[in-house]
Amino acid sequence: MPISSKIVIADTSCFILLKKIDELDLLVQIFTQVLTTPEIVEEFGEELPDWILVQTVKDKRFQTALALQVDGGEASAIALSAETENALLVLDDLLARKLAVRLNLPHTGTLGIIAAAKRNGIIKSVKPVITKIRQTNFRFSEDVYLAILKASGEIDE
Repeated sequence: MPISSKIVIADTSCFILLKKIDELDLLVQIFTQVLTTPEIVEEFGEELPDWILVQTVKDKRFQTALALQVDGGEASAIALSAETENALLVLDDLLARKLAVRLNLPHTGTLGIIAAAKRNGIIKSVKPVITKIRQTNFRFSEDVYLAILKASGEIDE
């Protein structure tokens, strides 16, 4: 999926995975503004770079209602996305992604960020990055792997 947003709101899993593979700076290379919430900072448990802006959700009732369906970090990211115009939400959890669909919020996963980095000429190939990801505890199906390679033009359809 093409990414047209200049603002990204990343969840904890995105930060954890990109940090594990030493690719966290892809976010700031693709987007003008990288946002997250205090809840996600707490879940992440480490200091984030200065270029990541931390914003508190204004509508705490909405965030609390979302937290009945997904974890606290995801609820805060989804609530912040609902309050932020033209933002792209990065979620890897399937339940959170389904909730974003129901709320009609533009979203992608961390693998979508990797594909966007290739489309934007930031990386030459997604394969080496995905190889690093496969060495972590982040799991995705072979179908997802092939779809990313196809979307990135690295295998024929």
